[in-house]
Amino acid sequence: MKKAPLKFIPILQEKIWGGTKLVDVLHKKANHLSDTIGESWEISTVKDAVSVVAEGVYKGKTLVDLINEFPNDLLGEKVAEKFPNEFPLLIKYIDAKQDLSIQLHPNDALAQKRHQSYGKTEMWYIMQADNNAEIIVGFKEEVDAKTYQKYLKEGKITEILNAEKVQEGDVYFIPTGRVHAIGAGVLLAEIQQTSDITYRIYDWERTDKNGNSRELHTEYALDAMDFMVTDSYKTMYKKKKNTATEIVNCPFFTTAILPVKGRLEKDFSTRDSFTILMNVKGNARINYNDESMSLAYGETILIPKTLEKITIDALEQTELLEVYIN
Repeated sequence: MKKAPLKFIPILQEKIWGGTKLVDVLHKKANHLSDTIGESWEISTVKDAVSVVAEGVYKGKTLVDLINEFPNDLLGEKVAEKFPNEFPLLIKYIDAKQDLSIQLHPNDALAQKRHQSYGKTEMWYIMQADNNAEIIVGFKEEVDAKTYQKYLKEGKITEILNAEKVQEGDVYFIPTGRVHAIGAGVLLAEIQQTSDITYRIYDWERTDKNGNSRELHTEYALDAMDFMVTDSYKTMYKKKKNTATEIVNCPFFTTAILPVKGRLEKDFSTRDSFTILMNVKGNARINYNDESMSLAYGETILIPKTLEKITIDALEQTELLEVYIN
């Protein structure tokens, strides 16, 4: 496999709650004018939404094509062994013009049993938030299933959920079973397991343009729900210039924050995994083997396992998310 980063054509998803920031702020190219684009799938092997290489020697090939042709070179030996013929992560940018539904995701065992799918552990990195924008994550006090069902039935579910105002740089880890919702005015990067299984429990009584409500998954959600309350749902971390600082480390992915100033050399030779770089602030170029590739704000690249050394040039104050399988 050619030792070069891969950039894919973003797959834009229209959502009832979506807006225009993915086009206006992150400069994604939409096929048609729309004011309800909610998600940009940057790297995906989800059925019917498989990423296609945007440029370079592999332009036009799908990510599945490359995984089938170069499994170890692209993914790393252990990752390829565990995830044959697919990519283990789904990488997105999300723009919530309106509140998303209150929802949760099943774990691997439940998702496999019910949907022949992986579960969906995920994390959020807040890239921009309007004034007073909030997210919902977890319960604010101990409740049992009976109490939860009572509040849900009465349309008062938000009274027992934890809502927090957010700002740029906030990080939230969302394990399976944890109730959550992205609030209106939030633009974020999402890293998650390859799964599109969501259990929607409350959708703000809204309907689509035809007057139809979206499906709720009340019974499925009850089995999958984690009622545990924690002191803080936000992930606290410190940034250090030109150093990758780990912010999330779980069995499904590891994510570090990497503020770059000037030029930075990176060596991935000890890592038996691909590496993903998401630009969440600023503008950079990635240099490799006497070639280079842009990595602008809101862009994502996949660095194959075989590309062990790169140099990052920050063209302004830049912050990257570095994602891999530990």
